[in-house]
Amino acid sequence: MEKGLSAWQLAMMALGTVVGGSFFLGVSLAVRTAGPAVIISYILGGVLVYFILIALSEMTVADPAPGSFRTFAERAYGPGVGFVVGWVYWTGLILAMSSEATAASIFLREWLPGISLPLLGSIIIIGVTLLNLLGAERLSRLESGLAAVKLLAIAGFIILGLVLILGLMPGAPRVGAGELAAEPWLPGGIGGIAGSMLVVMFTYAGFEIIGLAASETSDPHKTVPRAITYTILALVGLYTAAIVVLLPLIPTADLTEEVSPMVAALTRQGFGWAGTVINIVLVTAILSTMLAATFGLGRMIRSLADEGHAPSWVKGKGDVPYRGILFSGAAMLAALGLGLFLPQQVYVFLISSGGFALLFTYAVIIATHFKFRRKHGCPDKGQCQLPGYPFSSWLVLASLVAIIASMPLVPGQGAGLAAGLSLVVLYTIIYWVIRSCIKLANRVRQDMEEATGPFKLETLRPNTSIEASEELVPDKKQGKE
Repeated sequence: MEKGLSAWQLAMMALGTVVGGSFFLGVSLAVRTAGPAVIISYILGGVLVYFILIALSEMTVADPAPGSFRTFAERAYGPGVGFVVGWVYWTGLILAMSSEATAASIFLREWLPGISLPLLGSIIIIGVTLLNLLGAERLSRLESGLAAVKLLAIAGFIILGLVLILGLMPGAPRVGAGELAAEPWLPGGIGGIAGSMLVVMFTYAGFEIIGLAASETSDPHKTVPRAITYTILALVGLYTAAIVVLLPLIPTADLTEEVSPMVAALTRQGFGWAGTVINIVLVTAILSTMLAATFGLGRMIRSLADEGHAPSWVKGKGDVPYRGILFSGAAMLAALGLGLFLPQQVYVFLISSGGFALLFTYAVIIATHFKFRRKHGCPDKGQCQLPGYPFSSWLVLASLVAIIASMPLVPGQGAGLAAGLSLVVLYTIIYWVIRSCIKLANRVRQDMEEATGPFKLETLRPNTSIEASEELVPDKKQGKE
């Protein structure tokens, strides 16, 4: 591509995916679990994200493949792993985004009470899908605008909080250390920090979009590393600063998952209007996350189709994977419909697999990079960037496995682990069934050749059509076979 995504556009797309409802709402659980020590959790989470992104960057710089981590995993560990990783990631994200559409519908119902939740959710999904058909360039501009709204909202909260803490607000008392002075620094000890890491990693989730979008940059060897730097600095800086400002404004015991901690803190300080503003930003954040996630979903399903792991009609032609985007949009609508027909417990079980799918993907990225470096060494273009390899790889992988294993310890996340493992098992079985059927078909073909002579048939493999030889095609000129 002569003109592609810039490092800034790539970073804003990553931030658009990462900064969503999980931070504006879900951060309350992490703060309550770890107390003020949650700052350490966010720094540690940022370090893990840095290592994962650097590992992904090294492989992407060597080869900006459209399938990114799925393609790299297939090359390192075989087609079975590529099949399972791609479909688990795609399915988990489809279910998670249908849940995000439901959440956005609930907030919009406050302003549009006459429209039902299913209709609002469907409109949101259809709108997000159609906007993705505009292509990477136009979508990145829209995504940059939406991401800017979210980042400015967090920056605005930080500035307003600092004004209150320092006593610079006319007519308002100086907060100072405020509630933080009465809080124990490590209420849950090291276990509290460990218990909060799952929620913290969920608030960082979505940065892998950098790898999926790398093939649509003009110079990935320079663009991807810069985008990673921008993303890490923005995420860790804004997240930790927001938590530092939040802690003096409200006791951690007063935080709930039902109300944004920013809204609760500012309302406690007499800024009741903050609730409406944050709710608007929250809807923007969800829509931005869905736009960027759908961008990645379309590229992932096309990558699966290119390798014969998905129906060939999903491929499409051109730079924009129109069919993959439409297919993913239809899948999100179907997932939204599941919420209407399935019992609530079953639907929650399915939706909760989204978090596992992302953590599973990050573990695969590190494991793939480990094998990539052992086989190829440093990338041909660029230098080895991952510090401390291979010990850092082992440490990051062990940390991710520990976070996944801790899911049952966090309320509501036990179902996520079970659902995620079920997806892995399901797609593993599907792959082996498909592979067995292909082997059986090829064996039947060989038996036919031995019995009746060779037919000019292509060896069967996924997405390969059977071509009959000219002897089997009716002779149009003579009107006979």
